[in-house]
Amino acid sequence: QVQLVESGGGLVQAGESLTLSCAASGSTSSINTMGWYRQVPGHGRDLVARIFTDDNTKYGDFVKGRFTISRDKAKNTVSLQMNYLLPEDTAAYICNAAYCDQWACLNDYWGQGTQVTVSS
Repeated sequence: QVQLVESGGGLVQAGESLTLSCAASGSTSSINTMGWYRQVPGHGRDLVARIFTDDNTKYGDFVKGRFTISRDKAKNTVSLQMNYLLPEDTAAYICNAAYCDQWACLNDYWGQGTQVTVSS
């Protein structure tokens, strides 16, 4: 079992920045990727960014170069630097950890989510 603790959400104005962090603990040997999804009530979860143990990354199309994901291997922590935030970025940001290959993800774990609200 893996536990995920998120932090860094808040209220900002359009154009400002936030950095989210997610720390994993427990059976971290069973995962090879950590990342962030976002969800608006009534909508499904969309991938924001993901990073693998080999440091390969994947970003959602809507990021358009504004966000950067990084990891601290020693601390089992990932950070998401979000720049030039837009009102459309307002959502609950949820940390995910899993074991994934190019076809599927297994052993999914989810955090509780941290709210990001961007005002015009």
